[in-house]
Amino acid sequence: MPKPHGFTYERHRDDSVVITHRGREAATLRGSRAEKFLAEVEAGDPQLVMARWTGSYKFGNERVARNHPRNRR
Repeated sequence: MPKPHGFTYERHRDDSVVITHRGREAATLRGSRAEKFLAEVEAGDPQLVMARWTGSYKFGNERVARNHPRNRR
């Protein structure tokens, strides 16, 4: 599975965090969730953390598997 890429985040004055993926807004975090996210980003791999928080970490064969004959029922 390829490493996640293309994620950025912006911290706003009201302590909210907006996560974007390739220029499109993927998630907005506020309050304790934003604080928790910022702590995780500083401690680990930022791209992987942002992918996990937005739910965009499943890249691979999902589209191909959906079209497989056994899944077309």
